[in-house]
Amino acid sequence: MLLGAIADDFTGATDLCSMLVRGGMRTVQLIGVPSAETPIPDADAIVVALKSRTAPVRQAIEESLAALKWLRAAGARQFFFKYCSTFDSTPQGNIGPVADALVDALGCGFALACPAFPTNARTVYQGHLFVAGSLMLSESPRWLLKRGKMDAAYAALLRSRSTEQADLELQEMKETAHQASASQSSRRQAGEGEHRCRWPRRRCL
Repeated sequence: MLLGAIADDFTGATDLCSMLVRGGMRTVQLIGVPSAETPIPDADAIVVALKSRTAPVRQAIEESLAALKWLRAAGARQFFFKYCSTFDSTPQGNIGPVADALVDALGCGFALACPAFPTNARTVYQGHLFVAGSLMLSESPRWLLKRGKMDAAYAALLRSRSTEQADLELQEMKETAHQASASQSSRRQAGEGEHRCRWPRRRCL
């Protein structure tokens, strides 16, 4: 078997299967984590369809790792994690934590993530996701952080990033916000000092 895929919902798993078949691969879709007794289909690709998209984070990770373990035992040589292209997972964010767990289990160091799926009208332009030609707008992590919503900003980061990446990016945003605030405060103080000095000079003249 060439490809072992783990999908976070049934609809996405079916879409993936149809694309693989269209590309000439013999593909089988399995519903739920296969048991040890599940026969290994004679196929080029096997797609395990889970409900991890809306499950609690810990459950999503456990089921995804169990599916990965079965696929590895079945002889899969490459692995694919199909996540929702619109990132509408749970508020805690399953995509990042699950991807992080799969990368760690495989020991591959990194993974490529791509939300684009032109066949289903999902496209990416300059880092922005469009659905059917419309830009997906939501409260960005930086916007939330600027308004003091730290937890919400972190949850927003986790929707599309691993825990490690979210931690690093949140820290970077906090440092940037602190520097911007300090710079603005410094400019304000300088302006006030200039204003105080200007009037005595006029009186001396």
